[in-house]
Amino acid sequence: MSPFTQTLTIISAVGAATAAGAFFTFSTFTMKGLERLAPAQGAAAMQAINKEAPTPLFMLLLFGTGATCLVLMISAALHLQDPGAWYRLIAGGLYVVGVVLLTVGYHVPRNNRLEGLDPSSAEGIAYWATYLEEWVRMNHVRTIAPLVAAVLLTVSLQAD
Repeated sequence: MSPFTQTLTIISAVGAATAAGAFFTFSTFTMKGLERLAPAQGAAAMQAINKEAPTPLFMLLLFGTGATCLVLMISAALHLQDPGAWYRLIAGGLYVVGVVLLTVGYHVPRNNRLEGLDPSSAEGIAYWATYLEEWVRMNHVRTIAPLVAAVLLTVSLQAD
């Protein structure tokens, strides 16, 4: 493994593990805490969280790690015979699909729909119940995918 690939693998593993930790908090206690509030309060709190979430640092973590994983995937695909290449290829795919695509294609549209509703309205209260179930279920996937990716990236460092 080249020094560049090794460095990129370490950066990607740390980024993936950090993303997994962020999603883990939502899957294990943040959303349960919001669910304990009255529906209008829970929805309003999530609207506030969603407004704060896209900070430059968080976006760099999520999408920067996605970019480094994509580079690792391309490199691995071009050098499948190298030790650890398959681990990097699978890890990159897990992160890109399980974090980047799931966030953009699944979570963001639901967040946008929630944002467009008055949390105190009948529609807002009804959607909050649906949102909680759907959003959390797929957030579990968003937690597991980068965690497994981080493990596979770490294993790929040992394969060389």
